Amino acid sequence: MKWEIWCVVGLVVASLGCGGRVENETTGSPGWTASGTEYLLTTQPADAIAVGAARQSVVDQQEVTLVGVIGGSASPFVEGMAAFTIVDSKVPFCAPEEGCKTPWDYCCTQNEVKDNIATVKVVDASGNPMTIDAKGLLGVKELSTVWVQGKVKRDDAGNLSIAASKVFVKNP
Repeated sequence: MKWEIWCVVGLVVASLGCGGRVENETTGSPGWTASGTEYLLTTQPADAIAVGAARQSVVDQQEVTLVGVIGGSASPFVEGMAAFTIVDSKVPFCAPEEGCKTPWDYCCTQNEVKDNIATVKVVDASGNPMTIDAKGLLGVKELSTVWVQGKVKRDDAGNLSIAASKVFVKNP
């Protein structure tokens, strides 16, 4: 009888370990073992709107596909969330020859960034933000070009964010 109980306890413990929290080998931050494939598109969307154009034309709660480059600051990723900022690809990022250690912060073109930036929050099927590192979930990094599909939101200051349910990634 004791043997059967220990077998059941062992099976329960083993099943709890599957899909649990782990240390992300790439970023060193905690994350889920989920591959993120349910959020990744396998083909590049054809109907994307550039971030700068979207800031001028889209309305609150509109479903859209935005395209942009991950960046806009020295730390474009939000810690503990699958969230980051993207900048319109028409805005040039700084080159190492310009003395910029972090080209994704657009230190040479900051005046252009303010009108060409959006915040991306990857959300689950219920619309809740994913509390997992975007780098580990999506395989993205600074200067990755991404196409994000979801619902836009504007705040009172005119800032644009998108609750993304799907992402296509093209790394630099």
